[in-house]
Amino acid sequence: MSGAAVTLLPSGRQFVVADGETVLDAALRAGIALPYQCRSGECGNCRSQCVAGQLEHRPGSTPTALTADDITGGARLLCCATASGTVTLECREVDGIAGIPLRRATARVTAIERAADDIAVLSLELPDGQALEYRAGQYLEVILRDRSRRSYSMATAAVTGGTRRLELHVRHRPGGTFTDHVFGKLKVREMLRIEGPFGTFCLDDRSDKPILLLATGTGFAPVQAILEEAWQQNLQRPITLYWGGRTPADLYRDADCRRWAAERPGLRYVPVLSGDAPDNWDGRRGRVQQAVLDDHPDLTGHEVYACGSSAMIDAARSTLCSERGLPTSAFFADAFIASA
Repeated sequence: MSGAAVTLLPSGRQFVVADGETVLDAALRAGIALPYQCRSGECGNCRSQCVAGQLEHRPGSTPTALTADDITGGARLLCCATASGTVTLECREVDGIAGIPLRRATARVTAIERAADDIAVLSLELPDGQALEYRAGQYLEVILRDRSRRSYSMATAAVTGGTRRLELHVRHRPGGTFTDHVFGKLKVREMLRIEGPFGTFCLDDRSDKPILLLATGTGFAPVQAILEEAWQQNLQRPITLYWGGRTPADLYRDADCRRWAAERPGLRYVPVLSGDAPDNWDGRRGRVQQAVLDDHPDLTGHEVYACGSSAMIDAARSTLCSERGLPTSAFFADAFIASA
C-alpha cells in the first residue's frame, strides 16, 4: 500500500497511512494500540508530538483539545491528523488492547428499561456464533441508516472469548437522531448495526494501587463494567466510586451501588449531587471532583479512572494532579462528547 511512512518513538514501530486516512485509523489497522477515545478531537487522549515530517489536521476536523500554541509547537491529535511523506511521532502506546479484534455485527434489542425519565438501558444480543470481545471500559458505535455513528460504552464486563449480550446506557438528547428514536420508536426485537470495540479506557492490570472511579451521568456505564470485571477477577485493590449528578434521578443505579458497597468490603460508594438535593439526601453535595479533593489530601499512590462530561474530566485532571500529587500517568479518562 502506498502512503505516508510513520515511525513511532520511543518504540520504533512503523506503519503506513493511506491517502485520506487518519493516523489513528492507520495505526489501529496495523495492530498498533494507541490511546484514544472520542475520535472527534475533543478528549485529547490521542495527542502526540510530530518530531519530523508533515502531519496536519485534515480540513473540517475540530481538534479542540489543543490550543493554537500546542499546534504551533508540533502537537497533533491522531484522530484528526493525516500524514504525508515520512513522519516521526512521539506518542504513548497502550498494552493489552491491540489483540482484540474490531468487529461489525447486527444486534437485536432484547429489552428496553427506562432507568429514569431521560435514561434508557438497552439490552442487546448478537446472533448465534457471534461474540464481541472487549475490555471493560471500552465502547462500541451504533451505525445509523445515514452511516453516521453514535458511541456508547458497554456497561457489563466481557467474558472469556467474548459475549453475545451487551448493555448500553442511553441518555435522551432532544433533537438527537438516535436518542429520539430510542425514546420514541425503538421496539424490542429491532435490529441495530454496531461496530467495536473502541477506546483504551480500562484498568491497568499491572498495578496494585487503590482505585478511584469518578463518573457523572451515564458515564457510570463503563464504570459499572469495570466494577464487574474487577469482581470477576477477584481484584483485591480497594475501590472507591464517586458518582455525580444534578438530581437523584441522574444516579439511576444508586440503589445497586449502595447494595454493592454493603456486600463487598473492598468497595466504597460516594454519591454526589450538584443541583437541588432533597432534604433527606444522605450523600455529598457539590461537584464530584471536589468530593475526591475533600477525601484525599494525597493521591500520589492512587489511580483515577474518570468517565463523564468533558468539563468534569478537565476539572478533575487539573485539580487532582496539581493539588493532590496524582501522577498524570495515573489519570485515565473517557470524556463523553454529545453528537451534534
